[in-house]
Amino acid sequence: MKTVTVRYVNKKPKLNNPILIEGLPGIGNVGKLAVEHLIESINAKKFAEIYSKDFPPQVFINPDGTIKLVNNEFYYFKAKKKNQKNLILLTGDYQGLSSQGQYELVESILDVIEDLGVKQMYTLGGYGLGYEIKHPKVLFATTDKHLVKNLKKYGAIFKKNEPGGGIIGASGLLLGLGKLRGFEGACFMGETPGYLVDPKSAKAVLKILTKITNITVDLSRLEEKAKEIEYISQQLSEMEGMTKDKPDELGYIG
Repeated sequence: MKTVTVRYVNKKPKLNNPILIEGLPGIGNVGKLAVEHLIESINAKKFAEIYSKDFPPQVFINPDGTIKLVNNEFYYFKAKKKNQKNLILLTGDYQGLSSQGQYELVESILDVIEDLGVKQMYTLGGYGLGYEIKHPKVLFATTDKHLVKNLKKYGAIFKKNEPGGGIIGASGLLLGLGKLRGFEGACFMGETPGYLVDPKSAKAVLKILTKITNITVDLSRLEEKAKEIEYISQQLSEMEGMTKDKPDELGYIG
């Protein structure tokens, strides 16, 4: 097996000017949740799998007892209306474990989408706050200045005076290496506490994305998941409070 291997499970899709939408595991799993929900909602079709030696040495066990080697997967959606966008969607089990692995993986992803005629991309992720938030905003960063004004119209926020930082992982690297190849795009980051899976933030990101692509998506299932996570978070907070109130007991090492 090569360092990175792309395996086509169906014919390469022929799409007019498709857009890449990436959502891999990350802070609050915001991007992964958003893209997986989008794939399911629009019935996108899988056409390729990507494997890397920089993924954890692991297989998943399927409900039927078979195994699956961890990977990333490509899907496509062909626009059904004139004002909709053709999409290439990327999600998966893991990102690369090392810097070198991340670069090699992203270069391979760019090779695939370049061959499919992609010129624009939107990467999705979480913006970790470290505390709970009821109404998460969606921040963004772009490859080109001319995109800023346009993306603000959809409700995304650009924090001009935000202190220096960066976008770590595939969401940032796809834009950075992609820009060197002539791609343009943006990263949408939903505000999130960061320590739990965050469907609420994924929903906020999808609201922006559906406006851009003109694709209608039912967000009710994400709303249900968000309520479940809120309940779990509340239970954890109550348990933490009980632990703090309880006096320390003497312990012995035998």
